[in-house]
Amino acid sequence: MKLVHLETTEGIAIVTIDNPPMNVLSSQVVSQLKEAFSTIAEDPNIVVAILTGAGNRAFMAGADIKEFPSWLGMQIDDLKNMNMESHKVFNFIDNFPKPTIAVLNGITFGGGCELALTCDIRIAEEQVKIGLPEVKLGLFPGGGGTQRLPRLIGPAKAKELMFTGEPITANEALTIGLVNQVAGPGEGMETALAMAKKMGGYSLQALSRIKKAVNEGFDTSFDEGIELESGLFAEVFGTEDVKEGVQAFLEKRSPHFKHR
Repeated sequence: MKLVHLETTEGIAIVTIDNPPMNVLSSQVVSQLKEAFSTIAEDPNIVVAILTGAGNRAFMAGADIKEFPSWLGMQIDDLKNMNMESHKVFNFIDNFPKPTIAVLNGITFGGGCELALTCDIRIAEEQVKIGLPEVKLGLFPGGGGTQRLPRLIGPAKAKELMFTGEPITANEALTIGLVNQVAGPGEGMETALAMAKKMGGYSLQALSRIKKAVNEGFDTSFDEGIELESGLFAEVFGTEDVKEGVQAFLEKRSPHFKHR
């Protein structure tokens, strides 16, 4: 059964989670997300990936709790190994070699929030509620929430959201830096496509190195980060696109990047 759909248009891939009614994160959704993003990674014509949920009720309402009872009797090592398989997919999206935008078009809870955190940019429609309610089930976020959220919004606010389990509005999420932009109801995809088209006009050679420099440099010392940036900056000067970009500037015309 197809629970994740992939469509491409003008260098932009749109990945839609379609697991009605609330697009929950089942093991099948996780494996199909891996397939979709692997396809995008290998397509040299795709520059940006947009991730969203089908319908208007939920981006993703969390994990598939129907799977939880079967986990209760599992050995700790087996459960950890199973959880690490999901982490591999989330890490793959987090370190994806192209810019990613999550369009939050409905409830974004638990695993849905954690999935959104793996994307580079988050655009939330104003009716959206975002939260990590796992504590209400005697659980805590196990999809990277305890690691990605504090790095994004700071540990104190991240702990507050996880300790209370209470959702916040899109505008509150914007205020604390959890989302980049807030769009009107039904306008999230339009906003994301406008941003993606702008990025799509640039060189993937430059975009991918920006992402690598930020992601890998963030958890190192400043000096190590500068070393990383310097190496990537030197690399980009060996690309065809940088020659085209410089030439176009000197000739006062728009560049035509080929992502090579």
